[in-house]
Amino acid sequence: MTVPSAPAAPPPAAVRAATAATYAAFFGSGFAFASWAARIPQVRDRLDLDPAALGLVLLAIAAGSLLALPLSGPVVTRIGSARTVQAMAALLAVGVTTAAVGSHVGVVPVVIGLFLLGFANGAWDVAMNVQGTVVERHLGRSIMSRFHAGWSMGTVTGALIGAGMVALHVPVAAHLTTVAVVVGVLVPAFARRFVADHDQAGPAAEGDQPRGGAWAAWREPRTLLVGVFVLAFAFAEGVGNDWISVAAIDGHGVPAAVGTLAFAAFLTAMTVGRWFGPGLLDRYGRVPVVRLLSLVGIAGVALFVFGPSPAYAFAGTLLWGVGTALGFPVGMSAGGDDPHRAAARVSVIASIGYCAFLAGPPIIGFLGRHVTVLRALAVVAVLLGMAALISASVRPLDPTPAGAPDEEITVAR
Repeated sequence: MTVPSAPAAPPPAAVRAATAATYAAFFGSGFAFASWAARIPQVRDRLDLDPAALGLVLLAIAAGSLLALPLSGPVVTRIGSARTVQAMAALLAVGVTTAAVGSHVGVVPVVIGLFLLGFANGAWDVAMNVQGTVVERHLGRSIMSRFHAGWSMGTVTGALIGAGMVALHVPVAAHLTTVAVVVGVLVPAFARRFVADHDQAGPAAEGDQPRGGAWAAWREPRTLLVGVFVLAFAFAEGVGNDWISVAAIDGHGVPAAVGTLAFAAFLTAMTVGRWFGPGLLDRYGRVPVVRLLSLVGIAGVALFVFGPSPAYAFAGTLLWGVGTALGFPVGMSAGGDDPHRAAARVSVIASIGYCAFLAGPPIIGFLGRHVTVLRALAVVAVLLGMAALISASVRPLDPTPAGAPDEEITVAR
């Protein structure tokens, strides 16, 4: 078999345009999701849902995402990350509009809309992470965590605008339909600037895929291990998002405003860590940095849970946020080391990792009933310890030539 020559790199201008477009995709995803989340209370009131019923309605988002994540690998492999983001941005716009307008009709259209939103968000997430790994590879430096920081900035922007819409009494349908139109038009326009995922234009050639097709990534030990690594960090991030303010208020006895500030400190520390993390990754490498940050996160959780005063807990939230900042994006980068297998591997890693966002709230809630929510958060430190132990799994790989057997993949020194 003749091994194809290495593909010509796209011109610098194209890479810069793709970088900006990838930021736009991450920002738009976070903006759209947070815009919906900001209006959940108004939708709940209009439909007269109790907490249990609301939880079941919101479960439609998780159901859509869980279906999309494993399917997105083969889809991105076949049509590319650009077309996938374009299609999913349009589908998400339909889902958001259906949920917003449907809230004036009843629960069924809202559930349908949220399922579409979750499905689109899951596939969009995999596709933009694949493009992020492509851009990172062409730039020759770590930048994935900054894309994830862009997602965080999108959520903050969406939440702030949502709060303004609530304060101005703008109807849910008008607000979210406008968001849907903006996202559904602008994000696909930006995605046209994505660079090719690999050297083949259009659908991937048969030789570009691992043996057994895109689904073969589910049988790769290293890919599964990276998925578990991402799951640990996703659990730490998701639990922080869901429970820090509650634990600060109930466990440390601080006022509600201070508990909210603790949560804000966590988000700020994580966003700052993601923005400035690439310099550390480029200088010291993935494994030493994520291993050290795992320990920082463990120290932060310990301070928050066992600190003798709110001041210690507040410091703990900062360390917790910094410690969890790079785990998820580094796992995505590890999945994209080989451009010919990036879509399938990122899909598998994301599918495993996102299980943490679903399992985190009920696990902490169950443990909290027995040992208090504050003490239950100690389980986060255990998972971060596990991540530190398996952090070698994210060491960069030397990509195989197109069509080469999987066994020829070697670990980069």
